[in-house]
Amino acid sequence: MSSELDFRLDDFKPADADSEYAEQRFWAGDLTVLAEHHTTPNGSHSFVVAHDGSVTWGVPGEPQIAAIRVARDLSQNTFTFERTYHSTVPLAQNWLIERGCMPEGIAQVGDDFMKPADDLTARVEQQLRMSGGRYEVLDSYTSDYDPCETWTLTRDSHATEEPVRLFLEEGDYETHTYTMREGAFPDEASARLWLDDRDDLLPLPPEYRGEAAALRTRAALSRSTGVPAVPKASPGAPQAGTASTVQRPTPRRSI
Repeated sequence: MSSELDFRLDDFKPADADSEYAEQRFWAGDLTVLAEHHTTPNGSHSFVVAHDGSVTWGVPGEPQIAAIRVARDLSQNTFTFERTYHSTVPLAQNWLIERGCMPEGIAQVGDDFMKPADDLTARVEQQLRMSGGRYEVLDSYTSDYDPCETWTLTRDSHATEEPVRLFLEEGDYETHTYTMREGAFPDEASARLWLDDRDDLLPLPPEYRGEAAALRTRAALSRSTGVPAVPKASPGAPQAGTASTVQRPTPRRSI
């Protein structure tokens, strides 16, 4: 992974007005690269996930993770430049994968950044990363300080029950790790009520319930280090808590 972001566009010109505008607004000094993939041997495409530190000085709660795709036409010496913002790294990776990036090329985040605290976090992230167009993002909020968390409210097109899904990420500076948990709600209003009150544990999705899911969840949590297990509502059914990471003004993942 490179320490400086350089798309090597000196000999190229924008293919359209949107790409010209996107490049003009691009400032590499604001970005900390989290993951990147450049095609070989001809270098026609670049895919980057980065934390944009400038967002922390803007509107509170705005997503801070940039997904950038650059496609070069080597025969015409032109390029197209696309950039979007996402609340969390797996959704940025998903956007790039849907636009031609190899999943294994963009999935690995650099060693200097925060790591998943447990197997359940890794599983939920992989679910988001490879979800295609499954989740419609309804809203999100990134908190830089207290609490340090990011939540993403979505609608799951695959869910037959409780289709509104909340993905909650929180970080732990002491352990340099983070967790992500998925909660399920019948509608957007009930999810927002939970976010406002947080009097109860984050409700598990229906597909997590049952003894088999409980055993898998407990096994995943038992292998984690430095993170308490998800509380259980009963001996046979685990209950998800408010779990873990967020994008910071200094790089998380560490971001």
